[in-house]
Amino acid sequence: MWFTYIIYSELEDQYYIGYAQNPSSELERHNLGEMSATRKAKPWQLVHVEKYPSEADAMRRAKEIKAKKSRSYIEQLLKLDY
Repeated sequence: MWFTYIIYSELEDQYYIGYAQNPSSELERHNLGEMSATRKAKPWQLVHVEKYPSEADAMRRAKEIKAKKSRSYIEQLLKLDY
């Protein structure tokens, strides 16, 4: 299984969208500063996860979310989680 995930930094008030086989491990890597794109905004929290059968599907979904360039779209996704 592959996952599209969204993490949130309260410090920078920003979201990051990614995809991985293990979102929890990716979150740990983000919080350890191993990812240059997210290093300055630690700590991050995992706020949204979607499951997909293949890496291509998860990557496609991550690109779709990023292409919207819309914070309100991301926040609508988060509302669906509750």
